[in-house]
Amino acid sequence: MNPHLDKLHPYPFEKLRRLFEGVTPNPEYQPISLGIGEPKHPTPAFIQKALAHNLQGMATYPTTHGSDPLRSAIANWIEHRYGVELDAATQVLPVNGSREALFGIAHCVIDGARPGALVMCPNPFYQIYEGAAYLSGAAPWFVNSDPARNFGCDYGSVPADVWPNVQLMYICSPGNPTGATLSMDDWKQVFELSDRYGFVIAADECYSEIYHGGSAPLGALEAARELGRAGGDNPYANLVVFSSLSKRSNVPGMRSGFVAGNAAIVKKFLLYRTYCGGAMSPPVQAASVAAWSDESHVVENRNKYREKFSLVTPLLKEVMDVELPDAGFYLWADVRGSGLSDEEFARRLYAEYNVTVLPGSYLARDAHGINPGTGRIRMALVAEIDEGLEAAQRIVQFCKDL
Repeated sequence: MNPHLDKLHPYPFEKLRRLFEGVTPNPEYQPISLGIGEPKHPTPAFIQKALAHNLQGMATYPTTHGSDPLRSAIANWIEHRYGVELDAATQVLPVNGSREALFGIAHCVIDGARPGALVMCPNPFYQIYEGAAYLSGAAPWFVNSDPARNFGCDYGSVPADVWPNVQLMYICSPGNPTGATLSMDDWKQVFELSDRYGFVIAADECYSEIYHGGSAPLGALEAARELGRAGGDNPYANLVVFSSLSKRSNVPGMRSGFVAGNAAIVKKFLLYRTYCGGAMSPPVQAASVAAWSDESHVVENRNKYREKFSLVTPLLKEVMDVELPDAGFYLWADVRGSGLSDEEFARRLYAEYNVTVLPGSYLARDAHGINPGTGRIRMALVAEIDEGLEAAQRIVQFCKDL
């Protein structure tokens, strides 16, 4: 067996299952889960129709490169959203959901012949980053998020002797679970570090279309273009961006996303995925073309989240330290004022009010003396508005009962 498998941690939801073992939730309440970030808003009918009307495509093998219409639809969306022009043939690659691609990119770019390879990750983080690091033969190096920096990572705090071993950096903006976004100054710092040390940047932007202010979050490709990195002999050097339809269009079961950016990396990643069998099915490709080509459903979806957050956040602020995030559909709340640990809070809330939340310590690792998730909970406001509001009211009552 691959010995690297022994380095993998249980997934957060497995830890949650163990935490809830032996607990019988209060039967007076219907269950409400804020634990998993699975969109619950309805899938738009036109996407379902596009999928159903192209089932004849199941009779053919798809190419890993994807269809010309799909790559063009993605490139057009990137240009519309970020003002970035990409070559759909060489700088865009459809993938079966960003999770698969975020995992695979480490196997593509990590040079196992170089001892001591590191993959830099934010902390807390999406656990796929850590697993990808270990199974590619590297090790994760965590940079803790800082509440004083709006949960941003201070890359200036990384010791100088760490950087030469970094081969891949995962960046999640908007962040999971914090909702924090990178500024232009942040991207400038990251690009300069990449230029100096030669590591690849994997920018996870799956939550980019759910934002709560007036301005859309700055994208990595957009920042690179503004900083003059779109031209020359190696456009978007060392940068690839990952995005998905799951949150944007409420189709998590369709498993559809893309990788875009530096053509040399995309070319190698295409080669890697050709061997993995990572081709997207033709019906899903057709439905994805429809989804990437429409913005009205995205605006409607975003407005639902904005309404939900505007109702829920003030209620929860009465009993815990929580703020409206920059973007995403999570609330990252500090519950230390309750006198309970994050695990105790989640377990008792489930037992007494039948509401599931995720302990923050499950989403982070002990690094540099602390676990930055300790004492926090992640709440995924993915259900419809009425259910989200009901969950918030139960949490408020739970806290008042303590």
